[in-house]
Amino acid sequence: MKTVWRLTLAMIIALALTACQTTPEAAPEPAPEPEPAPVVETAPAADPHDFTDSRNFDNPESLLSKRVIYFDFDKSTVRPEFRAIVSAHAAYAAAHSSARVTLEGHADERGTREYTLGLGERRGNAVMGLMSAQGARGSQLVVVSYGEERPTCRVSDEDCWSQNRRVEIVYTAR
Repeated sequence: MKTVWRLTLAMIIALALTACQTTPEAAPEPAPEPEPAPVVETAPAADPHDFTDSRNFDNPESLLSKRVIYFDFDKSTVRPEFRAIVSAHAAYAAAHSSARVTLEGHADERGTREYTLGLGERRGNAVMGLMSAQGARGSQLVVVSYGEERPTCRVSDEDCWSQNRRVEIVYTAR
């Protein structure tokens, strides 16, 4: 019987030792070497003087990003400082037959509603005439007059009125 007890005691000790045995920690795997950053090819920046490149609509250095033509009081003649802007948009429209442009004519609050609507239309037609003369097709251009109905400034003084005497060039399709 003593041998049975000795065998049982030996088994208990063996089980206890195997239960308490710790497993050796595995050596950490070496960290993978970082992969080089992928080379992203960027398109060259748009030439601000290339008025046929549609990226220039968002390029503040390009005339295509400027889309407002201002006028003198009671006039519908495009001022010389805005002719280059009109020419840039005409060049874009001439190069892109799918381009559609709405020329929105505006006037300040002075004058009757009928008069300001007519003045806004004359201003839009003046810009359209210049664009057509420089290559834009008439089927691409539409003139809309809002007269005094959509002012950008609502104060009744000359600074504000000068901001409202304008034609906005709006592309409905590029």
